[in-house]
Amino acid sequence: MRNLLYIDGALVEPARGGFLAVNDPATGDCFALAAAATEADVDAAVAAARHAFDHGPWPRMPAAQRAVVLRRVAGAIRTDLEELANLEMRDNGKPLKEARGDIADAAYCFDYYADLAEQVEAEGEATHDVGDERFHCRVRKEPLGVVGAITPWNFPLLMAAWKVAPALAAGCCVVLKPSELCPLTCGALAHYLHEAGLPAGAFNLLTGTGPDAGVPLSMHAGVDKLAFTGSQATGTRVMQAAAPDIRNVSLELGGKSPFIVFADCDLDKAVEWIQFGVFWNQGQICSATSRLLVERPIYEALLARLVAAAQRILIGPGDLDGVQMGPIVSDAQRRRVLEGIERGRADGARLVSGGCSPPQLMRGYFVQPTIFADVPLDSWIWREEVFGPVLCVRPFDTEAEAVAVANDSRFGLAGAVMSADLERCERVAKALRAGVVWINCSQPTFTQLPWGGYKASGIGRELGRHGYEAYLEVKQITRFDANADWNWYQPAAVESK
Repeated sequence: MRNLLYIDGALVEPARGGFLAVNDPATGDCFALAAAATEADVDAAVAAARHAFDHGPWPRMPAAQRAVVLRRVAGAIRTDLEELANLEMRDNGKPLKEARGDIADAAYCFDYYADLAEQVEAEGEATHDVGDERFHCRVRKEPLGVVGAITPWNFPLLMAAWKVAPALAAGCCVVLKPSELCPLTCGALAHYLHEAGLPAGAFNLLTGTGPDAGVPLSMHAGVDKLAFTGSQATGTRVMQAAAPDIRNVSLELGGKSPFIVFADCDLDKAVEWIQFGVFWNQGQICSATSRLLVERPIYEALLARLVAAAQRILIGPGDLDGVQMGPIVSDAQRRRVLEGIERGRADGARLVSGGCSPPQLMRGYFVQPTIFADVPLDSWIWREEVFGPVLCVRPFDTEAEAVAVANDSRFGLAGAVMSADLERCERVAKALRAGVVWINCSQPTFTQLPWGGYKASGIGRELGRHGYEAYLEVKQITRFDANADWNWYQPAAVESK
């Protein structure tokens, strides 16, 4: 399998002729090649998007016409769902069941924004009474321009859909740079957009590394908005690249999200949601609720149940029947996770389960679901994102203490609380400094609702109407009544007697 770039409506060879190996995380074997874009390819893609936005039909189409294209894409994704899920599984390593869910969500994302584009256009321009009848004032929304979208490897097609679907629905033109680790389903997306009738240049795909393709895209003066999902360190560099030209930026960055569990909860349900909050997708989730705070009366009992449950998780290749945890995406990421585990041990956290690669899986990039107890508040593993299947647990005595410890983080993407007392849940949910809070659950994500974080977890929101309006500019148009007088510099003539 050899994947090319997609620029200005055509598949093209990379300017320098380079290709990157795409490895199956379950085996470590290369099974595909992806074109390695460099600065010349970025220039070509941005030029195509710039021309398509400034002169092409896409931004000028009625929303209903754009919606037709997006719905065709959604339909094509659903038609090929099983093929795409298998490709995502092999590219990323996630269990096939999870991959199927991701692909279905990506299809829904295109349908949702097709509907929303039509809805927003139907609402029309908003008029405003400014208290002076000589003025007619209205506010309109227009497509923002050329969008440089840089997406991660943990949900390859879905994260692309979160940016591409609303941007295209709004009338923007897009240059997408997915992670070089998992680029293949984004190549399929380019094919679906082409077949759906998207005008040339309105969507362009650049596969390649961050330094060779991501950096020049971030710095390109022809890009009006940068939409990035990834680590805080890289997000900082993206923001710095946009600063000289004061370009629009949205950032969905890392997290170290808390999960507060009170003693009155159902322990079986708590174990289920705690595991889903940190072991789903091999823990490679920016919103993973990896800091678990447990009320002291149930601390030891819940910890024992968590350890037993973690040791029952079936680990293996994503297509293995009943598998619940696949491999980490790459060998480099696996090493980072294992290094984080070693730092936890060195900082005095008590390892109670996991902590290494499964001995029975000699090939691939697997890591056991890992649990640390009594984790010190000042330890690296309590404060920093591991981005792997690692849970940190510690007890608390009061609601106020739990909230204070939960909020004591530079991150603020998500949080969760579990209790039979819904009034207490509501208090805690309001007190948590995070963009997403779950009550009696962890990680459910809905296209209709805004997604994003406080503090170092990012700027702006994706999904929902917020995610659509992130790709619109707001314009005020004020008209003065031509038959009225202003008389600021030209006083009204004094009537002669």
